[in-house]
Amino acid sequence: MKTYSIILFTFLFSIQLFPQDAYEILKKSEDAIKGNSAYGDVEMTIITPDYNRTLKMESWWIGNEKALIKVKSPRKEAGNKTLKIGNEMWNYLKNTETTIKIPPSMMLQSWNGSDFTNDDLVRESSLYDDYYLKIIAVENVNDEPCWKIHLDPKPDAPVVWGKLYYWVRQSDLLPAATEYYDEKGKLIRYMVFSDIKNVGNRVVPSEWKMVNMIKEGHSTTFKIIDMEFDINIKDRVFSFQELERGN
Repeated sequence: MKTYSIILFTFLFSIQLFPQDAYEILKKSEDAIKGNSAYGDVEMTIITPDYNRTLKMESWWIGNEKALIKVKSPRKEAGNKTLKIGNEMWNYLKNTETTIKIPPSMMLQSWNGSDFTNDDLVRESSLYDDYYLKIIAVENVNDEPCWKIHLDPKPDAPVVWGKLYYWVRQSDLLPAATEYYDEKGKLIRYMVFSDIKNVGNRVVPSEWKMVNMIKEGHSTTFKIIDMEFDINIKDRVFSFQELERGN
């Protein structure tokens, strides 16, 4: 009877501690910062021990399935674009007027010289399909109680990470942080979400900082300057004609 009571208490405690489903929490967190569609301006600042570099960009998104990102400055890179459709992506280089399809072998390479990879743009939609999700703890991130979700790759899933940890704020279900580990369990990089404020018709973290744990002193920060969510975006925006349009 004593053993049964302990098991029952542990079960009830776990229900009280983790009342929501990990899938539900992660999906609400992702949806909160993306919506069904989005259009706006962002800045990406790349910091290294040798230099700092800031790109201003215009972006269009349809969920996790389609995206077009256009560099507006600096001048030498203005007009360069990235098109994502499903799990495929292309880069357009304005100076040479060439379009390059990114092959699978280049998915882990840096996107625009940042600490984000090509894979980040392409594979983000597969978090729910390619990983087992489990809430493992409640921890504070920037003094905010957060669900800590463990993402473990499913067998044969086309993913590059050995595991992920994803923290979601309990108060508003906004993302707080993410850690990325390789197959040997080594922390490769982590991202922290901050500066929560009203953007368009949503309250979102307006700064996303990715810190590289392999290259000391390397980090990249995305800053949302202005964004509209859940708007109508014509499908022709995500076309090769638009990608290669010289403007």
